[in-house]
Amino acid sequence: MFNEEKRFGAGSVVLSFFIGGLIGAGIALLVAPKSGVETRKQIKEFAEEAKEKAETYIEKVKEKASTAMEKGKEFLAKEKSIIKSAVEAGKEAFEKEKET
Repeated sequence: MFNEEKRFGAGSVVLSFFIGGLIGAGIALLVAPKSGVETRKQIKEFAEEAKEKAETYIEKVKEKASTAMEKGKEFLAKEKSIIKSAVEAGKEAFEKEKET
């Protein structure tokens, strides 16, 4: 049988909780027994706060992605030179063996 393993990254879990919190808070604001003016004011404040948090979260994700990409590039460059050296050594060994 085919057994598929699913994994979720920490970022997607945090984002899911964040979105769920926003939805829950929005519903709570809409069903709260307050006047329309008060409710609109709260929704506006909540939206501004959510926007700030989202921007902060996005910046953190960008920083982490950038760092990960730089590490990946460094790793790739290092491994590429190792592989190139191994191929060259293999070619030299092949040529020596061919001569004998």
